[in-house]
Amino acid sequence: MLPPGSTIGVLGGGQLGRMIAMAASRLGYRTHVFATEPDAPAVQVAAAATIASFGDPAAVAGFAAAIDVATCEFENVPAAALRRVAAKRPVLPRPEILEIAQDRLREKNFLRSIGVATADFRDVADPDELAAAARELGRPAVLKTVRLGYDGKGQVLLGADTSPEDAWHRMGAAHGILEGFVDFACEISVIVARGSDGALAAYPAVENRHVNHILDTTIAPARIAPDIAAEATRIARHIAERLDLVGILAVEMFVTRSGAILVNELAARPHNSGHWTIDACLTSQFEQLVRAICGLPLGSTEHHADAVMTNLIGRDVARWRAALDEPNAKVHLYGKTRTRPGRKMGHITRLVPHGRAAP
Repeated sequence: MLPPGSTIGVLGGGQLGRMIAMAASRLGYRTHVFATEPDAPAVQVAAAATIASFGDPAAVAGFAAAIDVATCEFENVPAAALRRVAAKRPVLPRPEILEIAQDRLREKNFLRSIGVATADFRDVADPDELAAAARELGRPAVLKTVRLGYDGKGQVLLGADTSPEDAWHRMGAAHGILEGFVDFACEISVIVARGSDGALAAYPAVENRHVNHILDTTIAPARIAPDIAAEATRIARHIAERLDLVGILAVEMFVTRSGAILVNELAARPHNSGHWTIDACLTSQFEQLVRAICGLPLGSTEHHADAVMTNLIGRDVARWRAALDEPNAKVHLYGKTRTRPGRKMGHITRLVPHGRAAP
């Protein structure tokens, strides 16, 4: 067990790191953030910060020397930096898990290898391979970068009239994955934590609604049949066990119109769809991560209220003041000073009695 007073290193300076640091402080831990910008959201609340490029070996080494354990707050921390830290201090979840989640092909192949269903997919390296894959999978289909895409970046819908050359150019990468289009009834996610002793704790499945490929609203719990919710939880727990996870894992899934569940993506870190846990659960996803990586017992995932979490994206952040007048609304702002389209500036969680979570 890592005792209170120890220092947790957070690779990344965004809002997830900010909320990790806030949760850690309540349990008596210090947080040292590695960020690339001096006024990043996590830097504002951390006990210490290293401001440098992830490609700076000396800065990474100094960061590792100043901490007791490390975790990531976003999935695209370069593997070389992860390995440098891991050579000196524990990195949890393990770098191998983070590297799987960074690569869509590795992720899909891993899921298939452990018996988890996904959309059909093809590895594509150029427009000719893309054209051949589209003939096999049919259209529409979705072309994605193998690495570095998030919130819809690096993704192109391949429609009936989309030329492979144009789609490849718009994707903007040298390596892609073409996924068969899923006509889903809803998108859900399950967040699961696993401790070093193998203990597991899963939060209820939630329903996610996206606008322009960015999560807009999370409804907790998801309005799905109990057997589908139970199966989604079983899948998330199975993945966590097979990864030998220590930390937290978000599993994003599609529920098809026939009731089948297909796993879409993994995130080995706290997740936007788990922000509601701060206000509605006995243990937030952020506290749960701290507990897991520090060797503490996992907390209860019981929720004392249903919730609807709404992201404040871009200029939507101006809605924060009106939300303060709502007695059931909890406002979270991330300390970002520059507003731009598509940027997550904060979120609002509205708490409601059980069974009345959303319209």
